[in-house]
Amino acid sequence: MVEIELKPDKQRPGWFNASEAEPGVGHFHWRVSSQSLAWRPPTDVYITDDAIMVRVEIAGMRDSEFTISLDNHILTIRGTRPDQHKQRAYHQMEIRFGDFRTDIELHWPIDTDKIDAEYRDGFLRVILPKAKPHTVEIKD
Repeated sequence: MVEIELKPDKQRPGWFNASEAEPGVGHFHWRVSSQSLAWRPPTDVYITDDAIMVRVEIAGMRDSEFTISLDNHILTIRGTRPDQHKQRAYHQMEIRFGDFRTDIELHWPIDTDKIDAEYRDGFLRVILPKAKPHTVEIKD
């Protein structure tokens, strides 16, 4: 069995140059991509004294069309914005449709029981209250 060590090509991130691995091994170039077909809407994250605020600009949706989840300090917002006019010849197309997803890594403890979200005027706003520090008494 031949072991191949793939080395990243510094000129083309995401490409691996197998020709540098082992002599005599074929010259294959692998393209590894972690990007999905989902697009990412403009997203702001800011902190107040009491909460982490996430604001996503995503017009043309309904409340029920969003999926919001918090797993292992990663807030994920996803959904599908339908294209109302699929059979058109566009001269310019800048508004994205279809599946979207945005992942935000949270570096603060969150009070998960009090997370709130609202969608109004084309903006989804997620309010993630900071967890309050608590003290633990040591029993005698």
